[in-house]
Amino acid sequence: MKEAGAERQSGPRTERLTVNGRGYAWPARPVVVVCIDGSEDAYHERAIADGRMPFLERMLRDGSDLRADCTMPSFTNPNNLSIATGVPPSVHGICGNYFYDPAADAEVMMNDPELLRAPTLFAEFSRAGAKVAVITAKDKLRRLLGKDLKDGICFSAEKADQVTQQDNGIEKVLERVGMELPSVYSAELSELVMAAGVDVLERDRPELMYLSLTDYIQHKHAPGSPVANDFYAMLDGYFARIDALGAVLVVTADHGMNAKSDGGGDAQVVFLQDELDARLGAGAARVVLPITDPYTVHHGALGSYATVHLPQGADTDTLRAGLARLDGVSEVLGRERACVRFELPGDRIGELVVIAERNTVLGTTPARHDISGFKEPLRSHGGLTEQRVPFLVNAHVGPVPQGHRLRNFDSYWVGTSVAAGVPLTD
Repeated sequence: MKEAGAERQSGPRTERLTVNGRGYAWPARPVVVVCIDGSEDAYHERAIADGRMPFLERMLRDGSDLRADCTMPSFTNPNNLSIATGVPPSVHGICGNYFYDPAADAEVMMNDPELLRAPTLFAEFSRAGAKVAVITAKDKLRRLLGKDLKDGICFSAEKADQVTQQDNGIEKVLERVGMELPSVYSAELSELVMAAGVDVLERDRPELMYLSLTDYIQHKHAPGSPVANDFYAMLDGYFARIDALGAVLVVTADHGMNAKSDGGGDAQVVFLQDELDARLGAGAARVVLPITDPYTVHHGALGSYATVHLPQGADTDTLRAGLARLDGVSEVLGRERACVRFELPGDRIGELVVIAERNTVLGTTPARHDISGFKEPLRSHGGLTEQRVPFLVNAHVGPVPQGHRLRNFDSYWVGTSVAAGVPLTD
């Protein structure tokens, strides 16, 4: 990758902005990227088949229905920041919702802007003169996504009752959209993001807008279920309004979602800390679950990806082979191989990366994961089986350069190119 930063360039057909070594066309009309947290193609495909998304059905017939890969691990923070920067975690540094900092000997939430190692598209486009709006469901992402965004709009639905013109570039959000502040564990939190996005798009016409939702519904309800269909029907109405306002709309996801239970509905969990304690002694190794965040009600901090920090002198190869033989484990990679394959920052992961099979999650020890109050079977993400995500555009997307692997963090590269009427070029 080239050096971080932005450079405004002029050309015969359009202006371009270079951010983190990638070129972006200057959009002639608004570009709105919607990240449906935890979505996968089955959700909108089932909703369309059931007659609940008539606009999206027309949009995909006349526009582009593509598929992309998210970054690994397939968690919220790494992927939202990849979409925001246009580059993988190896460049921007956010490799989970949570990580172990050996220098501080502490497990740290990855929501501090100082942990971000690359500028966002939002900050750089704003610095170059664009109007930018970033609206997230949860406040944990707002600070990261809004880093160095001086003049734009940036707020979370979770704290919509606290926004100010000075701090967020907007005020009276709930009054503007006619909604009450919803629970953080609700479909309405995502609806508030969409309603506020449409309001800002209509009033302010930003060149770039980012709407990041929450996966509460996807953690609880499978594709085609009544609750899931209701949620996607709600989104369909807002997609239609964004389209009617003349924006280029790109709909993608930060990760997919899968059932993580057996036929009887019991969660299938591999408790890695117990396994390593049995091999090395209690507490000698440290298992870190990067899915961990302040909102564990819907997943119990159980996901399909973990990193393991080993004590000095540990037999890494033997431990790797032993963990790989466990039922429910798909593969175990050493640090170097994991960094190359998954584009990860080597100083922020352990000596081992463990990935679970499709219907299995990874935990530490049973006492640290309380899912006794779950009413529905566990659904979660983090592994390779949640890496495939939608990439839907309300316009025809020309040919992708040969050999280019489409990723969710190509959203603004594609969206700005469509909005400027120029072909995709690496």
